[in-house]
Amino acid sequence: MKGKMEQAAGLLRDSGPNVKLSIVIMGGGQFKYGARGKGILFFLIQLSVLYYFITRGFADIAGFFTLGTKKGDAWLGVTGDNSVVMLLMGIFAWLVLAAFLYLYAMNIGDAYRMKKRLEQGRRILTLREEAMQLWDKKFYVTVLILPVAGVFVFNVLPIIFMILIAFTNYGGTVVPPELVDWVGAANFVKLLSLSQFAPTFVKILGWNLLWAVAATVLNYFAGLGLALLLDKDCVKGKAFWRMFPVLAYAIPGFITLLAFKFMFSYGGPVNQLITAGGGAAIGFLDLDAKWTARLIGIVVNCWISTPSIMLLATGILSNRDISLYEAARIDGAGKWKQFLRITMPFVLFSTLPVLIGQFVGNFNNFGIFYFLRGGLYMDGYFLASDTDLLINWLYNLSINNNYYCLGAAISLVIFVITSIISLTVYIKSPSYREEDTFR
Repeated sequence: MKGKMEQAAGLLRDSGPNVKLSIVIMGGGQFKYGARGKGILFFLIQLSVLYYFITRGFADIAGFFTLGTKKGDAWLGVTGDNSVVMLLMGIFAWLVLAAFLYLYAMNIGDAYRMKKRLEQGRRILTLREEAMQLWDKKFYVTVLILPVAGVFVFNVLPIIFMILIAFTNYGGTVVPPELVDWVGAANFVKLLSLSQFAPTFVKILGWNLLWAVAATVLNYFAGLGLALLLDKDCVKGKAFWRMFPVLAYAIPGFITLLAFKFMFSYGGPVNQLITAGGGAAIGFLDLDAKWTARLIGIVVNCWISTPSIMLLATGILSNRDISLYEAARIDGAGKWKQFLRITMPFVLFSTLPVLIGQFVGNFNNFGIFYFLRGGLYMDGYFLASDTDLLINWLYNLSINNNYYCLGAAISLVIFVITSIISLTVYIKSPSYREEDTFR
């Protein structure tokens, strides 16, 4: 930090009057150096940002901290402050400030580069010439401007908003026109300590981790097994046999889930077969069907997800070195050892990032149990059932019951858990540490 400050001080001493002018007035140095178009552009940016902050930006930042001080009253006709809108606009104001500081630093650096160009005997580029450079040599910068701006507005801002909601008391009875307040980590304390939430959170978290691991492993090895089976020379009509899993993959997932829900219902085909054989109908998805419903969810998820792994593994297996298997057979290695020592490392090396993505997707798989068994609230669970995942509980709390702050806290917990597991597995994997192994 000290070295950077010394470097900045040295740069300031070497800057010259025109560069110092750009420190005070954006674009001033560029204008003095003859790049008037660029100087005017920087100056207009400074004026626009100053106008925004004077008219409402500073108020938005103040509202970000207070979340409103005037409560609305519909009976008395008092509008009041909308805490949620103030939080959102406060985040937007901080993003505008960050963008302005970036452009401000860019303006100073650009003026300094102009000074150095003149000292080296080179001429200053016009605004048109720099624009042509952006269109030609730096075309990637040009095409990325709009996508990056879109990511900040439509992705970064909502994510920051969701994270910050987790540190407020927004939800339940505290919704506009009621004023929302910052509560720090109180929502996370509720999840871990209050008897109303903590037991449900612990139960669902344990089942969520078990589900994500079991579903990912089953999907992966089922897809890899199908790919290896269809890769054998003795299998005839491979295109025909590959068609069935692909069709299952092509059908919209919620239609498949509803079809399986009907199949395992009391009046569905499975129970009709059981009763036709003299047995009693089974409530596969009833309130007391804990592990039966969970196993059905795992199997249905496998039916939906296996084809994508099969197609991926099929493409990877087509690029393997057959000579390695011939050498292994000569050395006396059987089929199982060949799979463990050659096939599995090769496929896992190429598919581990996809496998991590599947784990995160399964961890946040909202649809499986929502369509199979959604809407059930059970004893021992607060607004949840024994098959709900954290994402389902989040939905029940926030959308159905207005516990928005707790839903945001759960979202943040999900993000932290999946990020830590995914990054840890990836960094310790051969795909990251031994990148050149299979090249």
